[in-house]
Amino acid sequence: MRGSREEAAIDAIQATRAYVEDFLPEDEPLVAARRRGEEVGASPIGPAGGAALRFLATLIGARTVVEVGSGCGVSGVWLMRGMPKDAVLTSVDIEPENQRLAKLAYREAGLSGFRTRMISGPALEVLPRLTDGAYDMVFCDADKREYPDYLMDALRLLRPGGVVAFDNALWHDRVADSGHRDPDTESIREVHRMIRDDERLVPLLVPVGDGLLCAVKRG
Repeated sequence: MRGSREEAAIDAIQATRAYVEDFLPEDEPLVAARRRGEEVGASPIGPAGGAALRFLATLIGARTVVEVGSGCGVSGVWLMRGMPKDAVLTSVDIEPENQRLAKLAYREAGLSGFRTRMISGPALEVLPRLTDGAYDMVFCDADKREYPDYLMDALRLLRPGGVVAFDNALWHDRVADSGHRDPDTESIREVHRMIRDDERLVPLLVPVGDGLLCAVKRG
């Protein structure tokens, strides 16, 4: 009987997570961008996570946003749909092919080219060249081992009241399992600790998709 109850509880949790992911269905440009991203191994943010990014960008009126890792355009489309029409997304990606596919996704979504600034190169070389305090939002979805470094750059780049967000914050349910000690999982745990313990930040861990870790930079 106990096993049946536990299995029912697990099924209910899985059904709830699926409901959340499907709550706001993606349109054809997003579906096509997601398919291309998965084909090249870019693993874009999920639909619920994308909707959360759009919500956050809308909530703070984000006009200048940096994304680290383009997800072949999925995250950028969600973000720009939450930003004012004359706002600019700066997208940093080490893979030129991912950026080419991102540009295609933006065109298919009807988003003008002037709304994006594409920078190709390693994030830890590009981010230090961006202007201090000039950005409303920083979204990170690239090398997990570099997440703590991305946070340090984000704190410098964000204005007071700006938001930083990290995708894959639960990392396929490994972060909560102390048995997983691989470098990617440990780096994500480290950025959790950094955000949670930094008095300059107001943190929130949202269990959508693979987890979205967010924080507001205090004024």
